[in-house]
Amino acid sequence: MTQEIEIKVQDGVQVIRFLRAEKKNAFTGPMYNAMSEALDAAETNDAIAVHVFIGSGGVFSAGNDINDFMRRAQAGGGGDGKGIPAPSLDFIRRLPKVTKPMIAAVDGLAIGVGTTMLLHCDLVYATPAASLRTPFLDLGLVQEAGSSVLAPARMGYPRAFELICLGEPFSAERAHAAGLVNAIVPADKLEETALKAARRLAAKPRHALMTSRRLLKRDPDWISAMIDEEAKAYTTLMTSPEAREAFTAFLEKRPPDFAKARKSG
Repeated sequence: MTQEIEIKVQDGVQVIRFLRAEKKNAFTGPMYNAMSEALDAAETNDAIAVHVFIGSGGVFSAGNDINDFMRRAQAGGGGDGKGIPAPSLDFIRRLPKVTKPMIAAVDGLAIGVGTTMLLHCDLVYATPAASLRTPFLDLGLVQEAGSSVLAPARMGYPRAFELICLGEPFSAERAHAAGLVNAIVPADKLEETALKAARRLAAKPRHALMTSRRLLKRDPDWISAMIDEEAKAYTTLMTSPEAREAFTAFLEKRPPDFAKARKSG
């Protein structure tokens, strides 16, 4: 278990807290593994009824740690070659299979998977400082975590296209209006609000809760199928001239030159 993820269980609630605030809680391979293990273990643990994801340091998550992500991808860290590496892909493949409610408490930035994982959560609470962003296309890639179908279903196509393809940041207010956020609460009340809702759910009849959630979400297989389709697109796009230029420019801290990359490719 990495020290950058804290797992605590109390009153039927498993709190998964991101503790990498100095790096804006950007996810590394060990962090993905820790989250996946916590979700897996809860499936057969009757002491856990609900999961709560919480950031730290005024940030939910900046998404993938790019340096770590690239190292794992280039090492062929998963069954998809140079696409989404194993710890990341394992985690997002697990999300639609979780049978117990998931709640997110979002303060500050929620970038990339920090936003797309919210689409799998049953309740999302945010502070006025929350900002949701999905800059996948800016890296020459596509969206993941099944957001190709989940985002239009939740937000409607026009707003989903704006968030994912245009890369427009969504403030807490816009996210609330779009149905991505249940309520906007003051920062000092965020954790309290999320945990209160989690404890309310944990106190309900367990079998009825899980059955009701399953019926609302319906068949998870169609989401899993889209996750696999998105992963295949990653495998192709990660080796494209535009993606190579985007990642190189990011690491060199300069604007990408996609026109030049297309010509050289």
